[in-house]
Amino acid sequence: MKTKTLKILEEKKSQRSKCLVYTRVMGYHRPVESFNIGKKGEHQQRTHFEESIIY
Repeated sequence: MKTKTLKILEEKKSQRSKCLVYTRVMGYHRPVESFNIGKKGEHQQRTHFEESIIY
């Protein structure tokens, strides 16, 4: 499965655009790419979740 995904990504490389990921730090949003190496590592270790909506 992973090989198939990599093949598709390589074929479509010219059509792709860069995506900036922002995160909230100390009350404001910053792009993750501007973090230093330690902060980038900390960001990768975070647990991501989706909140379910209960009606």
